[in-house]
Amino acid sequence: MTILIRGGTVVNATGAAPADVLVDGERIAALLAPGFPLQADETIDATGKYVIPGGIDAHTHMEMPFGGTSSADDFASGTTAAAWGGTTTIIDFAVQAKGTSLLSTLDRWHQKADGRCAIDYGFHMIVSDVNDTSLKEMESCVDAGVNTFKMFMAYPGVFYATDGEILRAMQKARETGSTIMMHAENGIAIDELVAQALAQGRTEPVEHGLTRPPELEGEATSRAIALAKVTGSPLYVVHLSAAQALDAVARARDTGQNVFAETCPQYLYLSLEDLARPDFEGSKYVASPPLRPREHQSELWRGLRTNDLSVVSTDHCPFCFKDQKELGRGDFSKIPNGIPGVEHRIDLLHQGVVRGEISLARWVEICSTTPARMFGLHPRKGVVVPGADADLVVYDPAATQVISAATHHMDVDYSAYEGMEITGRVDTVLSRGRVVVDASGFRGSTGHGRFLARELNQYLV
Repeated sequence: MTILIRGGTVVNATGAAPADVLVDGERIAALLAPGFPLQADETIDATGKYVIPGGIDAHTHMEMPFGGTSSADDFASGTTAAAWGGTTTIIDFAVQAKGTSLLSTLDRWHQKADGRCAIDYGFHMIVSDVNDTSLKEMESCVDAGVNTFKMFMAYPGVFYATDGEILRAMQKARETGSTIMMHAENGIAIDELVAQALAQGRTEPVEHGLTRPPELEGEATSRAIALAKVTGSPLYVVHLSAAQALDAVARARDTGQNVFAETCPQYLYLSLEDLARPDFEGSKYVASPPLRPREHQSELWRGLRTNDLSVVSTDHCPFCFKDQKELGRGDFSKIPNGIPGVEHRIDLLHQGVVRGEISLARWVEICSTTPARMFGLHPRKGVVVPGADADLVVYDPAATQVISAATHHMDVDYSAYEGMEITGRVDTVLSRGRVVVDASGFRGSTGHGRFLARELNQYLV
């Protein structure tokens, strides 16, 4: 089947130009001069709209176990919601439990996702048990197309890795060409601050933010960068939230070190004030790292402009307010950590274009092109060029909408951005040449999405 997208402005990371886009089967066949005389099986009118590559959300947690519960979106609901928001690829995290193997963990996550995803997907691997066996298994994971390994400097007793364990994993990453992803917070110090707060009767959700100060994110980020420099390993800092951490990343990048970082929409738009909302409403905003004082937001936008922050992912990890977030009433340390957002990333970042924080091309770059290159999917994904997968979004920059749990498609009972008015809206979404969202609603299906075995990071020097 052929599809012709007529009258739009094609936006890539390199710039924007009017062009018609011809799709043949699952691939982009050609970019044509506007109005080029050609017939297709289906024509989509994109007049006045952008045609952009489908979004790539490189940090999601579908069906993730946490504190005796699991994140509310499974792979079916989560990828359907992603498609509604113009995201056509996710990279989720397979979570190794202590005492288990990486390969058996990968098998379990394949079982969760296989035949249930509405869009294409890949996996990162969380390494929580560093030993000779798991280090050897990292090689097998790379062979299986999973070449990014997340580690934690937080959560002692659950995911926490010592500096020595991180060093060994980084040495293996250097050997295999893979990339270590780091949750960079000083978990030992944080746990002490949490214990002190609880002992003093400070139990409300805002304490989650106050006991995880930005200085401890900055310290851990600096330490991870030092370990990466010693080993020669690439480092990707996940969900960076604090100016102190950004400063450490910028210094490392200025010296040419292979250090990269992402931030998330919640750190660009929400703040510690949200954690302090009364009547336990602040629990809706508990995530780690926590939301920061508002002054950090301008620094993060600056980092996106300078490319010290290379990617914006969601860290989508939804827990319902009722029955899940409420597990932490009377003890903020028991509130499941996570904020829903996979459906709204592209819209929220378009607000950055509207506000003059980032350019139109940069919007596409951080939403799609850089994650494609960072995680070994380019040029198949992340660009509107002939030969690429026909993952395409027709985006209406003039439409307005109000974000609300009443209208979103994520399987969670609240929105972190409830009532926020934004300019710009997804009009039509294609996944590998198939229209999955348009004005008539969701036209896709679970099982359409395919697993993506990924190549290595294309930014390494």
